[in-house]
Amino acid sequence: MTVRVRRIVKQEVDAPGLGAQIKAAREADVRSVTKLAKEVGISRNYWYQLESESVLGGVAEDTLRKIEEVLGVNMGVKFDD
Repeated sequence: MTVRVRRIVKQEVDAPGLGAQIKAAREADVRSVTKLAKEVGISRNYWYQLESESVLGGVAEDTLRKIEEVLGVNMGVKFDD
């Protein structure tokens, strides 16, 4: 039997105006913040923190991609892979 050693690489990119983009997409949607947040799997409070860009430590890419999926938009955030 062998033991695997894992290296986790953390990449971050700045996304100026992301909160405003999320808010605009939400406002164009007929669903409530509560419903959207539930579909994404985050709290309503966290959704509002994202919109106001007051999230400490940033947002996980998986969460952002889920927001894009639920709202049917592309926020344009890209990583150099």
